[in-house]
Amino acid sequence: MILIDRLCYFSRLRYVNAGEKTAFSVLTLLACILSRSAMIGLFVLAATGVLTVHKGGIPLARYIKLLAAPGAFLLLGTSAILINVSRTPLDAFALPAGPYYITGSFEGLMQGQRLLLTALASVSCLYFLALSTPMTDILAVLKKLHVPALVLELMLLIYRFIFVMLSLASDITVSQHARLGNFSLASSRKSFVAMVSSVFILSIRRSGEIFDALESRCYDGTLRVLPEDHPAKLSEIVGIAAFELLLYLAVIFLKQSGGAR
Repeated sequence: MILIDRLCYFSRLRYVNAGEKTAFSVLTLLACILSRSAMIGLFVLAATGVLTVHKGGIPLARYIKLLAAPGAFLLLGTSAILINVSRTPLDAFALPAGPYYITGSFEGLMQGQRLLLTALASVSCLYFLALSTPMTDILAVLKKLHVPALVLELMLLIYRFIFVMLSLASDITVSQHARLGNFSLASSRKSFVAMVSSVFILSIRRSGEIFDALESRCYDGTLRVLPEDHPAKLSEIVGIAAFELLLYLAVIFLKQSGGAR
């Protein structure tokens, strides 16, 4: 079981209605995208963090580590906006490098800040859903929204095979380490290639075994999962509606008062 899935099943928000959590995540994500505002991004990042850590009981250190991976990727992505190489120094900073300058402008810094906070807040919305709602509950919500059954089955099978392939890769890697297959850079590359090819072959074999197991249980082309029913509460619906109303009013105000900030 991967870390996110394990944390999800221990979350105190697991038994909250999945439709409520999905609506909250999607509406808040749309607000971040529409606003492209650093202020909205910070507010959403704080709100989802409090819900995930304080209400859900997810350890703060784990949550920060989960955000660190996309955060590092976003920093690398926004560096192209923040840093320029030019013969002419810009107004924010300028470091001489021969005949050129490693420089940046205040406009670029503001744009990069907005992009970084908006993207990180959007990721936090998805983390809130992933760290509080099991996959089967999410699929049940999508089924109520009339998502095609084929798409739902593909999602479930892909989700299942993530665990299968991770388990195979972990077992093979442990075996390689036990045989000193990673004692040098060259041996590590060779072991990695061998591991990837073995996982590919074994996953195909495992898929055949899973299909045989389904056939032995009278599989008729439809995967049926028994969802857990968690009724929606009026207080939670009112709270989500009030939060989203205030959030979208803030988005509209920022748009009318001169764009994203």
